[in-house]
Amino acid sequence: MKNVNRIFIGIAVLFFASCKKEVDEKPKVIYENTSKSAKAEAKVDTAQIEVADLPIQMQGTNYLIHPVGDLNIYGGSAKSRSESGSNVNDISFKISNYGENEITGYLRNFKFQEVGSDSLKTLTDKPVLIQTATYLKAVADKTKQQLLVYTLADMDTNKDGKLDASDIKSLYLSEISGSRFTKISPDFQELIDWNLLESKNRLYFRTIEDTNKNGEFDKNDVVHYHYVNLSDWKVSDYKPV
Repeated sequence: MKNVNRIFIGIAVLFFASCKKEVDEKPKVIYENTSKSAKAEAKVDTAQIEVADLPIQMQGTNYLIHPVGDLNIYGGSAKSRSESGSNVNDISFKISNYGENEITGYLRNFKFQEVGSDSLKTLTDKPVLIQTATYLKAVADKTKQQLLVYTLADMDTNKDGKLDASDIKSLYLSEISGSRFTKISPDFQELIDWNLLESKNRLYFRTIEDTNKNGEFDKNDVVHYHYVNLSDWKVSDYKPV
């Protein structure tokens, strides 16, 4: 009887694990009513509580960067916790990490403040989820250009009503002041990686396109190769294979 129970429990565990896998594996892109001319923009979650980390100043720059994100409240939604008067120990006020000229996290925006000024400039007025912001210090040391490279989600590509890590990741550039915030990767192509080549003053990057339109990025899709000239921000394609 014990062996039968063990077999039954094992089958049940496999069944529930299979169900969980099916729930977790959602397509990154849903194409119904989606076109390159009509972006799937997410709405701002008004139930979230916005908070900023203490400012960061990249070495050799004249701007403070204020990371802005959602307050992390454990054990329930931000709205329900605020209504119930939750203990502060259930709250994490830290929303970003900083190291090696890079800010990481799941951030909703950045605000920029020039040293000696009290005014703040917002990076963007559109919903985004910023995962990394990297200061190209090597470029600044060589050319005096002070640039930031961002990886972020800017479209609700899986149409679940929110921006998160399940949406397509894109590549952006801006100046250290937050101005000229510009998308350099194509819409509906997932960023694979990027690399700076100082000798050419170029940022190389790869993206993958869901050419079979199954909502996933896999071996059957096409990898695209690009570089952006950092002197004029012009993006070009190249074909190493």
